[in-house]
Amino acid sequence: MSSSAPVVRVLRFDIFELDVRAGELRKQGVKVRLQGQPLQVLETLLRRAGDVVTREELRTQIWKADTFVDFDHSLHNAIARLREVLGDSAENPRYIETLPRRGYRFLVPVESQDRTQSESKSIAAGTSVMGQVAPAADIERRAYGRRPKVLAVALVLAAALIGALGLSRVRERLLGQPHSHRIDSLAVLPLADLSGNPDQDFFADGMTEALITDLGKVSALRVISRTSVVQYKGTKKTLPEIARELNVDALVEGTVLRSGNRLRITANLVQASPERHLWAESYESEVGDILTLQGQVAQAVARAVQVKLTPEEEKLMGNARPVNPQAHDDYLKGRYLCNKDTREPIDKGIQYFQKAIDEAPNDPLAYAGLADCYVLLAWGGDIFAGDLSPQEIMPKARDAAQKALQLDEGLAEAHTTLADVEMILDWNWASAEREFRRAIELNPNYSAAHSWYAHYLAAMGRFDESMAEAKRSLELDPFSEVTTDFAEWAFLLARRYDLTIQQAKKSIEVAPEFPWAHYELGWAYERTGRTGEAVQELMKAEELFGMSQERLAELRKAYHESGEKGYWRKMLEFCREASKQSRTFGSPSGYGSIDYFQNAEVAWVQVRLGEFNTAFETLERALEKHDTNIIYLKVDPFWDAIRPDPRFQNLLRRMGSTK
Repeated sequence: MSSSAPVVRVLRFDIFELDVRAGELRKQGVKVRLQGQPLQVLETLLRRAGDVVTREELRTQIWKADTFVDFDHSLHNAIARLREVLGDSAENPRYIETLPRRGYRFLVPVESQDRTQSESKSIAAGTSVMGQVAPAADIERRAYGRRPKVLAVALVLAAALIGALGLSRVRERLLGQPHSHRIDSLAVLPLADLSGNPDQDFFADGMTEALITDLGKVSALRVISRTSVVQYKGTKKTLPEIARELNVDALVEGTVLRSGNRLRITANLVQASPERHLWAESYESEVGDILTLQGQVAQAVARAVQVKLTPEEEKLMGNARPVNPQAHDDYLKGRYLCNKDTREPIDKGIQYFQKAIDEAPNDPLAYAGLADCYVLLAWGGDIFAGDLSPQEIMPKARDAAQKALQLDEGLAEAHTTLADVEMILDWNWASAEREFRRAIELNPNYSAAHSWYAHYLAAMGRFDESMAEAKRSLELDPFSEVTTDFAEWAFLLARRYDLTIQQAKKSIEVAPEFPWAHYELGWAYERTGRTGEAVQELMKAEELFGMSQERLAELRKAYHESGEKGYWRKMLEFCREASKQSRTFGSPSGYGSIDYFQNAEVAWVQVRLGEFNTAFETLERALEKHDTNIIYLKVDPFWDAIRPDPRFQNLLRRMGSTK
């Protein structure tokens, strides 16, 4: 005998029931106002109670005709509306659990009643209830009648569980809530750009960096730097995997959508272990109010992880001002290009910063970005700056940094740049330290300030403090080639060759094509008497810097025939050839790092060969041009052979480095 397939009429859970046919949600028999997409989402979750319903499944079933952008925003609002109606929360879900990047799961048992029979069935966890389902009030009365016996049994079970598992685990098992883990560290993953326009990448990247900067002002948190999170852009790794790699407790992920002059940001905070959704929100504003919006998101994240802001931090995070949208765009483009860390993008970045300054001369951000770019040029030596010396570039950096600080004293980036100028150009060591300390006070998570301060401390011979700052910069920016290079160099200056070798090997494992790690590993091997290994690493660095195979073959032959001295004589020959070619034809090529050697680095080679008089002549030129590497004259182990010479002590006095 055939029968019609049952069609679900009512879905019941806890004190609620959803009448599918009428499209009504009732709470203890009273109709609750809920309609449209939130109602459809609820029905879908109830029908699949206990299972994960993916975001894609919800999009396919409910938002068939809408775009992904509309779906993302609408689903967020639908879930928020459902939680409001059900009295639920994302932090401690009773009904709807969020599974970040996957979807949602309905947590409590659901019973269904169909049209063709009066039988109710359990959809999810719980015992099937056969026969006519009693009204909610009758169920409640029966429950009260059984309560004394049930309570007694529950107390016995609870006591046993407490003894066996401990209070926190019992809380998790009985209440369905994971034990609250303190969040001391987090990373902001690259915000996804929903515009679909690759030309807008700079905007989403800029928003990510700005959010990192704002959260970095919270001293109670360790916040990972941009250069270490950018690798996760478009990644398929899970959030727990990313958190383990970055060694953080929580992650912030989200989206950015810009349409004309309107801006929308969605942000989610996810605890890594156990994986648990803690907070989500969407923000909208005009692009001109972007700084206010960024501060609101950062403060909301700080509240969600339950850290207490100091009055200074609240002031810094709330110090917003309207911006000129076009000027801010040009500022973000400048940052985007200068972050690429090669000469051509840096030049273009400087042009965008100057354009932004022309458009909004009272906005400090473009001045701070311009100052950063100039320092990068100066520190890169010939590799970035061509014929320009630090002595020519650094005054431009100082002017831009000072202007930024006149407009906003709270910019840690500008204080760091000013400290670099005082250290490299002026050898004003006391002033440099004041600026470094102020930068770290304003943004304890600004890894560049810790890296540069580590170099300052090393140059002053304060090695314990230097290594502590270098290690702090690595904690904040573990995958940045520049940060790891700075740390390796700080360890080398402290003559902690064991730490230099250890960190350089880690860097090579992560980025085997980064030449400076091979250089520093080679130098550490050289200082510990491992000459053969040193030469191999140094030649690997030259190869990665672009030295031709012909010249590499010459180096190998020189080392094979005459040992370490032969290797360095050939290097010095290459230096002279590269210098002559540079004067005749401009930028040379094919010489590897020799294309970019500063005078101080040439002097290193001359000291290795015992050409001390020539080395002093080269060092005089290094002082005259304020080569960046000359700041380490007091402590650099490569000068040990000439350190007792009175001429060397005279150099130190002229730099103010004798104290």
